[in-house]
Amino acid sequence: MTTSRGKVLEYLGLTLEYSTQGKVKISMYEYVQKIVEEAPKDMTGVTKTPAFNHLFVTNSDCHKLPEKMVQIFHHIIAKLLYLCRRTQQDIQTAVAFLFTRVKNPDSDDYKKLTHIIQYLRGTQDLTLTINPGDHLNWWVDSSYAIHPDMRSYSGVIMMLGKGAVYSSSCKQKLNTKSSMEAELVCIDDAMGQVLWTRHFLAAQGEYIPTKATYQDIKSTILLAENGRASSSKRTRHLNVRYYFITDQIKKGHMKVEFCPTQEMIPDFFMKPLQGALLIRMQEKILNLPTRKIANVHRSVLKEHMKKKNPKTDPRAGDSANAGENKNDGKESKTNKTKENKTKKKSVTS
Repeated sequence: MTTSRGKVLEYLGLTLEYSTQGKVKISMYEYVQKIVEEAPKDMTGVTKTPAFNHLFVTNSDCHKLPEKMVQIFHHIIAKLLYLCRRTQQDIQTAVAFLFTRVKNPDSDDYKKLTHIIQYLRGTQDLTLTINPGDHLNWWVDSSYAIHPDMRSYSGVIMMLGKGAVYSSSCKQKLNTKSSMEAELVCIDDAMGQVLWTRHFLAAQGEYIPTKATYQDIKSTILLAENGRASSSKRTRHLNVRYYFITDQIKKGHMKVEFCPTQEMIPDFFMKPLQGALLIRMQEKILNLPTRKIANVHRSVLKEHMKKKNPKTDPRAGDSANAGENKNDGKESKTNKTKENKTKKKSVTS
């Protein structure tokens, strides 16, 4: 058995940096760089988002990939799965969806994979920074019936201070009849990790108060807290196992609290977010300084454009000279009018 000491440690492709007191910075620079460099040649370019807005939309008319391309597709997805569960959690939703397509991928799936690689090319410098705190919080949410087989999608995230300590993005294993029911299934799926985390921290000698699990549907919260007492005709068919949540709430192991939809961080793990909302969620999950991601993209895009157009357009100088000539012409006209005015004044006097 070997031991390592110091402020910078290497472990299974991860670099753990403890240079700043009270923080740990986790990066996988070399791992990401290798994925980008080994990607097929048709995956060049840079994008600002990890997924298209139509990530969950499939087209049955798309032609299937040949066997050789299927192996490449599967190989890259396997590498991305390792990456997205550790440092680059912002690609987890796209990778988790494409993982469900590895058996029979088509050309549309390949384009979505290309989009992830292009995004990684522009965000190789992003890291996950964790600032431990005293409060352990969970956010659990679902997206109802978004898969072609009408199954829902679950997103789970845990934070102990700042930065995501645990996250999950996965397709639910059964069909549900409403968004409320999908939310309840999502909470039940997360219960194993919630309780394990509680027992693990207790074994380390840490005091664990009742953990808050945040939800954005109040009817789901009532059903989780009251069990059959809050059941109606629409929820009588639910399996008894989902009322295991009610039992854990009564024992004080957890509590379910309301959180506004716009503040639900799991949206990042069940929807292909775009624009300002994507950046805001990334900053929370990876614990990044404000606008860090936008600056990284801007610098990478500038380098990409320089490589694409190394020579400046010769016509640019001509247009600039033309502009100067126009300005000179205007100045000469104004000077002439001034001279004419002065001449008229002298004549009249």
